[in-house]
Amino acid sequence: MECYKNKLSTEDINRVIEMAWEDRTTFDAILMQFGLTEQEVIRLMQRELKPSSWRLWRKRVQGRKTKHAALRNFREGRHKCDRQRIISNNKVSKRR
Repeated sequence: MECYKNKLSTEDINRVIEMAWEDRTTFDAILMQFGLTEQEVIRLMQRELKPSSWRLWRKRVQGRKTKHAALRNFREGRHKCDRQRIISNNKVSKRR
């Protein structure tokens, strides 16, 4: 069941970790871009992070409305990462 390493490159795994740490990047966005469900992202984070970083991330993400698109109280005004232009691993085309 833990087959994300077979389908993701090292760069992809690093990008998923970065997206998972970002407050406003939803699990739905990770699913759309990398095909990983929320549970798969959680397992990936648990395997790839140090135990202390894993606990910090879980505490931070648990119950956070911004990580789940259906729970957000806003629809527009999406946050844009200040490094977005230099991120080359972004597989989703830019939309307006």
